[in-house]
Amino acid sequence: MQAGIIGGTGKMGRLFVPVFERAGYEVLVSGRSTSRSAADLARRCELVIVSVPIRDTVRVIEEIAPIMTKDQLLCDFTSLKVLPVEAMLKSKAHVIGLHPMFGPTVKSLKGQTIIVCPARAEEGHLHSLLSIFHNEGAECTITTPEQHDRMMAVVQGLTHYMTLCMADTVRRLKIDIKKTADFTSPVYQIELSVIGRLLAQDPGLYADILQMNPYVPEVIAACQESAGELAGIIAAQDKGLFRAFFEQDSRHFGEACEQGLVMTDALIESMVEK
Repeated sequence: MQAGIIGGTGKMGRLFVPVFERAGYEVLVSGRSTSRSAADLARRCELVIVSVPIRDTVRVIEEIAPIMTKDQLLCDFTSLKVLPVEAMLKSKAHVIGLHPMFGPTVKSLKGQTIIVCPARAEEGHLHSLLSIFHNEGAECTITTPEQHDRMMAVVQGLTHYMTLCMADTVRRLKIDIKKTADFTSPVYQIELSVIGRLLAQDPGLYADILQMNPYVPEVIAACQESAGELAGIIAAQDKGLFRAFFEQDSRHFGEACEQGLVMTDALIESMVEK
């Protein structure tokens, strides 16, 4: 069996090469530094995975779609699913959209989540793919491309938007990051680490996540509405309004509040131990 990873010389592609090798595949990769092309992999491999930047994904899929046959399985590793899956369905191949919910720096797939969107696949193809990931210790969530993109508008879009807003606010206030170390709290350290992690990576990735997901604008609009309401409550100095605002969110999050306390307490304790 042969598996081909288009963009397999990139960080995410390299992470998955040994995963499929352990599953018994001979893994072929294509990339800017290889002699093999995306078309070569599409002609040769039973399983083909497109692992390229979001902005290039549909273009690459459109290049290989006419080559692929009904006996092959075509997948992608993109952070968006609706448009890539639509493009893959134009081929004759079986189609399963994939989204690893982690970066390429993880040491293994154990405990990690992979989103799976079976758009056109026989039970055997889906079972085989899920078995590979489960054998590596990953958790798989099966959903539709549209539901995936709607959830990513919050899970990724809202998270990255808020992180960038916090970073830019600190910059606008001309706050010296190093000086804040003398005034830091554990929660601030966690927030600062999240900001640093994001800003240390490729801005193109985050631009695509925020600008190419069609459901992100409505999420940002809701966030801005919330920020405006909270700002008004703070300015009004009304403790009753603040309590009502706070408690309605606390009720909505439910048991996640206590879980958050437990998780962050453990994280803070580990930071102290170091």
